[in-house]
Amino acid sequence: MKQYLDLLRRIKTEGVVRGDRTGTGTKGVFGHQMRFDLAEGFPLLTTKKVFLKGVIHELLWFLAGDTNIKYLVDNGVHIWDNDAFRYYNELCVRHGVLPVDRDTFLRAAQEGVESPVEGYKFGDLNHVYGYQWRSWPKPDGTVVDQIAQAVGLIRSNPESRRILVSAWNVAEVEDMALPPCHVLFQFYVAEGKLSCQLYQRSADTFLGVPFNIASYALLTLMTAQVCGLQPGEFVHTLGDTHLYLNHLEQVDEQLAREPRPLPVMRLNPSVKSLFDFRYGDFTLEGYDPWPAIKAPMSF
Repeated sequence: MKQYLDLLRRIKTEGVVRGDRTGTGTKGVFGHQMRFDLAEGFPLLTTKKVFLKGVIHELLWFLAGDTNIKYLVDNGVHIWDNDAFRYYNELCVRHGVLPVDRDTFLRAAQEGVESPVEGYKFGDLNHVYGYQWRSWPKPDGTVVDQIAQAVGLIRSNPESRRILVSAWNVAEVEDMALPPCHVLFQFYVAEGKLSCQLYQRSADTFLGVPFNIASYALLTLMTAQVCGLQPGEFVHTLGDTHLYLNHLEQVDEQLAREPRPLPVMRLNPSVKSLFDFRYGDFTLEGYDPWPAIKAPMSF
């Protein structure tokens, strides 16, 4: 994962300090690209442990078209809790409803309870990633399943330059609990290999980017398998690429560590549909990371 460590060094050396919506402050660059040959191993960061359970469950959640945190919370993944709770509180203010506390909110989300806010179920995030991937709304009231469409194109017209999936729905982005950071990805088939390029508009380089790399690399492996192809490259193109100022000490600790060999990700070969994968269908071999580095969150 030299590519990632080189990015950290670039931000530290060339980065510009700017303000941000959280009030924490960032140091960052604009425009960066990393390339990962998936034949060389699964690009899971080894200079700190990455929460792979969260990567897998979130990706399965996206692919299911789900936009409620119940599935994630049921499986011990809490990466969307803060956004869901913040969004709920914003709705309560807007509708003049007294909000419940966070613990009550999470329990209600697990139980699938309707809230006093009309039309809102506890844990909903509105039309975030999964909805746009699987149910992009059309003016006539029908929807587009972008994932199924992409898989169909890979199989029927692999040289197409239109194998794209977008999460940035301009008409709905302001109503989402969180506007998508990873906004667009494109598949590319050549010489029997499937590659994927992601454009990410905003990149929390210390906490988020290792997670994003693993997620889209895994999506590429899964899609390649169900389309009868070998995995090629994952290309990660970043827009606003930043480190929060309260992460700089942890970045130095990470850069002092020597990268270890990449692990191998094995998929259950019997799975033939992208929508049939389950958590138990993934086996990571040879992962020997340095310990996780604790870092403060910025909201």
